[in-house]
Amino acid sequence: MKKITAIIALATVFIACNEARETEETLVVEETAPTQVVHPEWSKNANIYEVNVRQYTPEGTFEAFEKHLPRLKEMGVDILWFMPIQPIGKLNRKGGMGSYYSISDYEAVNTDFGSLEDFNRIVETAHSLGMKVILDWVANHTSFDHKWVAKRPDFYTQDSLGNRPVVALDNDGKPTDWTDVADLNYNERDLMDAMTESMRFWVTASNIDGFRCDVAGFVPLEFWEVAIPKLKETKSDLFFLAEWEDPKLMSVFDMGYSWSFHHMMNEVAKGEKSPTLFNDYLKKLNTEFGPDNMQMMFTTNHDENSWNGTVFERMGENHKNMFVLATTFQNGMPLIYGGQEASLNKRLRFFEKDTISWKNTDLIPFYTQMLKLKHENKALWNGTAGGKMTLIETGKPDRVYAFYREKDENRVVVFLNFSDQAISFEPLLIDIFGSYFSLEGNSLDWATNPQLRLEANDCLIVTKN
Repeated sequence: MKKITAIIALATVFIACNEARETEETLVVEETAPTQVVHPEWSKNANIYEVNVRQYTPEGTFEAFEKHLPRLKEMGVDILWFMPIQPIGKLNRKGGMGSYYSISDYEAVNTDFGSLEDFNRIVETAHSLGMKVILDWVANHTSFDHKWVAKRPDFYTQDSLGNRPVVALDNDGKPTDWTDVADLNYNERDLMDAMTESMRFWVTASNIDGFRCDVAGFVPLEFWEVAIPKLKETKSDLFFLAEWEDPKLMSVFDMGYSWSFHHMMNEVAKGEKSPTLFNDYLKKLNTEFGPDNMQMMFTTNHDENSWNGTVFERMGENHKNMFVLATTFQNGMPLIYGGQEASLNKRLRFFEKDTISWKNTDLIPFYTQMLKLKHENKALWNGTAGGKMTLIETGKPDRVYAFYREKDENRVVVFLNFSDQAISFEPLLIDIFGSYFSLEGNSLDWATNPQLRLEANDCLIVTKN
């Protein structure tokens, strides 16, 4: 049985509201010590964009995707995260084309996408445009026809008779429904070295800038503690994203997944919960995580889109408000899933070819504006490079969520109406009176508490430099 790192329980604490005044409670928390991870300088105000090569273009190739790089640069994208680009196993394959996460060779390229040279050209072009490239890494399991199955069976968790590898296990040691992948056994020390060297291959062969590490919490923390420093010996400013939400992993990773925040977004968007629910996540950040622990915040990704529904299915008219929140919330780095900017309105089939339509460009200006806001306002930068988040009382806590972030001379104030009705309210600005500019360039002089009106599912963002 492989060593596993338990998922810590994430406590949810509800903040009481004063029903008579409908006011939000001030959040007072004790902060944890900062992480020891030193983030790459280039990540301080970065965003991240997920690339699904198979579905991105009709051709489903690196060469076809490369043509989109100038457009993505113009939109303001910083980090390109490529879903796994290695060959997909054939044994026990799901569907016609299989799962990207059933890898048969860590150090090769899926020929459906092109060649290693094609991928390297993307990396070079991205770098020339000022973008970074990280690669999805699947350290928890391989396909059943990976060469290690025959050559190093000790690398795998075996069945009770010791005859063959078992399917990937969860952290309770129970089989998952990932029947196309075999569970790796990290009790075998040689596996750690072999896996690290396979990761190093991509750093040296392609000059990538880091890794998004699939189900990072299913892999022993010890592996990451050994592998990440070794890989940084090859390239010191590598960036590591853990697909997991656990403060323990933040001792070695630059960023984790804000899964619980995403689930809150879905609940609030549907009107099932009050926006005050977000205060719980803010408290989690301030008590369980360090102030420099970045969290990837998202309204959709490849898993959510394929298995749980499009952003329009889950968030409806609040989908733009939720992305605003992902862009402006404390410690958050916003993710755009490739095709999201093209109003992706279908669940992409996971194991088959299912091309994204790029005909609808209506949302591109919105995402461009949000990424520009993040870049240009230090208050919204990532981790300790950005400002702390302070809640604003509006008197409408069950419908309007408001806060500001401030760093040095920069301040960004955000008001979000998550209800399906227009709302008028008077926010208590207290210590943040002054002159502001809206994103549209309008000058606002708030010498006293202003009378504001937000249309249904709309927001107001103002900045002060």
